[in-house]
Amino acid sequence: MPTTTPRRSTARHTDAAPTAQVLAAGALCWRATRGRIEVLLIHRPRYDDWSFPKGKLDPGETLPECAVREVREEIGVKVRLGMPLPVTRYTVSNGRKGRSKEVWYWAAEVVEGTAEPDGSETDEVRWVSIAQARQMLTNRTDVEPLDELERLADSSRLCTSPFIVLRHAKAKPRTSWSRAEGERPLAATGKRQAKAVEGLLTAWRPRLLETSPWRRCVETLAPYARKHRHRLKHRKSLTEKRAKEQPKKAASRTRKSLEALLPTVVCTHRPVLPTVFEELGRWTPHPTVQAGLPGEDPYLRPGAVVVAQQALDRSGEVISIEVYEPYDD
Repeated sequence: MPTTTPRRSTARHTDAAPTAQVLAAGALCWRATRGRIEVLLIHRPRYDDWSFPKGKLDPGETLPECAVREVREEIGVKVRLGMPLPVTRYTVSNGRKGRSKEVWYWAAEVVEGTAEPDGSETDEVRWVSIAQARQMLTNRTDVEPLDELERLADSSRLCTSPFIVLRHAKAKPRTSWSRAEGERPLAATGKRQAKAVEGLLTAWRPRLLETSPWRRCVETLAPYARKHRHRLKHRKSLTEKRAKEQPKKAASRTRKSLEALLPTVVCTHRPVLPTVFEELGRWTPHPTVQAGLPGEDPYLRPGAVVVAQQALDRSGEVISIEVYEPYDD
């Protein structure tokens, strides 16, 4: 599967498609201890340096998936990605020629496990204050995402919860389906997209799974629900038919989901997306962030997602938007 192309928007920076020859991803794991923010640093014996957990993409892997995998492999914990942080760019030596490299970072909270070195790539881990981290980091380019994490903490924007909008994966054509529209299933490509969606959603670990009860939406979320043992909540207001007849109910359903302030995914149909995004826009006051929301038909391709981070200390204000397109074979 080709790597999906990300788009990320925050109040301070926007990121379009990667352009470097070498792509990597990582996370700044953080925690609040006695009223102060601590971040996790790792020591890599191969380079004798202090840095954040990070690594290069595996074939077909998305950047968010890479970030959570590298954290899991290097220090043995599972994380939920939060706010996008600045991308670091530099040149790595490769014989006579240098190669451009980008590392895409996110803030992240540990949701399972205790950080321990893997004994191979990492031989020591430390939770330290932001000031200590700034002194310990070997590569000075790593200071930029750390500075942004500190700014987010100082402005009560670091503690967030993801709200994810998912368009169902590719379904069988309407023209080849003669039975009830609500029973139209995913096509073969759509089933592969649903599997890819399962891997991508794991980066944000939504616990509240809300979906149109129509079959193609349910089948899109089913792989993730099965793997993580979550139940799907069927919402009739998110079907094409009900949203067309009663758009205010679809907007109300979206608003209630946002008000829950829980890691959430909402799966629905292309005709319903304008209503969902309009409501989402009301929670997104910053114009640069709001500009990251899809604004033109078809809004999202089948199997694509929008990830909005809600600031828990700012009444659920949306402070970042990320868009990930699906692969298509």
